[in-house]
Amino acid sequence: MIRYFTSGESHGQALVGIVEGVPAGLEISSDYINHQLWRRQQGYGRGGRMRIETDKVEILSGVRFGKTLGSPIALMIRNRDWQNWTEKMAVEGSGKGIDKITLPRPGHADYVGSVKYGFDDIRNVIDRASARETAMRVACCTITRRLLDEFKISIGSHVLSIGQVELKNRAPIDKLIKKYESSIEKLNSDADKSEVRILDAQTEQRAIAAIKSCKKKGDTLGGIFEVLVSGVPIGLGSYVEFDRKLDGQIAQAMMSIHAIKGVEIGDGFENARRFGSEVHDEILMKNGKVIRPTNRAGGLEGGVTNGELLVIRGAMKPISTLANPLRTVDLKSHKTVQSRYERSDVCAVPAAAVIGEAVVAPVIANALLEKFGGDSLNEIKKRYKAK
Repeated sequence: MIRYFTSGESHGQALVGIVEGVPAGLEISSDYINHQLWRRQQGYGRGGRMRIETDKVEILSGVRFGKTLGSPIALMIRNRDWQNWTEKMAVEGSGKGIDKITLPRPGHADYVGSVKYGFDDIRNVIDRASARETAMRVACCTITRRLLDEFKISIGSHVLSIGQVELKNRAPIDKLIKKYESSIEKLNSDADKSEVRILDAQTEQRAIAAIKSCKKKGDTLGGIFEVLVSGVPIGLGSYVEFDRKLDGQIAQAMMSIHAIKGVEIGDGFENARRFGSEVHDEILMKNGKVIRPTNRAGGLEGGVTNGELLVIRGAMKPISTLANPLRTVDLKSHKTVQSRYERSDVCAVPAAAVIGEAVVAPVIANALLEKFGGDSLNEIKKRYKAK
C-alpha cells in the first residue's frame, strides 16, 4: 500500500517527501508534478509568499529513466525564502540573540503546539504547522494521481462559495460536470481560468469583490469547494470494518488539510433535512445495465464505491492570521495583548480545492491496490482488466 511522509519547515531550507509503495513501471516526471504545484500557488487572495516561491520539485530517488522502480521515491522542494531566514531557522547553533515569539494566534496551532511540545518560542510551531507543508503533500500525492491516470480515474475540483458569496444556480455547472464526467479532470481547465476557481462569471466577480473588501478590513475569508472523481469502478472500499470504509478514509484525508473543518460526501448535509424517499438513489435497469437516475449519495454506499461520480466537499474556515489581529495572551508576560501578524493569505480556498484533489488521490489509489494490487503496473493492469 502507498503511504507518504513530509518533512520541513515553512522557512527552512527545503520541504522533503518520501512516497513508499508505488508500483514499479509507472511513468512520472517532474513536469507532471510541477503543473500541480503551479495550480496550488494560484488564486486571488494569496499572500506575499507566492510572489517569492516558484515551487519546483526535484526527484531524488526511486525513479530511473522516467519510470518508478518500486522503491521509495524521495522528493525535494527548495524554499527560496530560506535565504532571508538562515539565522532565524538555523539547524545548528544556540539561537542566542533571536527574538522568541510568545503571542499565539487564535485559531492556529500556536498555543496548543507550544503547550504540547513544551516550547518557549512559538516559531517552532509556526513553521511546521504552516500550510506551506501542503506544497510537498501535493507533490507526493501527484505521483498517486499519475497512477490513477493509468486506469482512467481522474480528479477535478471547483469552488462553490467564498465567505457569504455562493453559487446560487448549479444547473449550468452540473451540465458542465456531466459533459466531463468520463474524464472529470477536464473540468480543471475551466476552473483554473478563474482567479477563484468559480465556474460562474457573476459569482466569480462577487467573490473577488468580497476578498478585496476583506483585505481592506485586515480580515480573512473561508469557503466551500467540491472535489470530483470520475472513472472509479464499483467495489473500492469495504463495509466489513469501520477503518476500511472509503468515505471515512476520504473524510480523514480531507480533514487533514489545514483549516478544513467540514467534509461532505454527496448531498450529505442537505440529505439530513430530507425524507428518505427524497434521498436514496434508485437502482434501475437500462439496456441491460444497472443505472442510477440520481447521485445524491456522491458515489459511495456503505463505504463502498457504486460506480457513480465521487462527489466530495470541503469547508475551509477563514485563515487564522489576521492583519487586524484578535486579542491573545502573551505567554511570557501573561498580559492580554493583540496577536501578531505572520505574513499570510487573505483567502486560500482556490488552493485548498487543488490540495483536496491531491489528498484524495492516494486514498483512491490504495483502495484500487487493495482490490487489484501487484508489484508492477503491468501486473495490476492485468488484474484490473480481468475484473
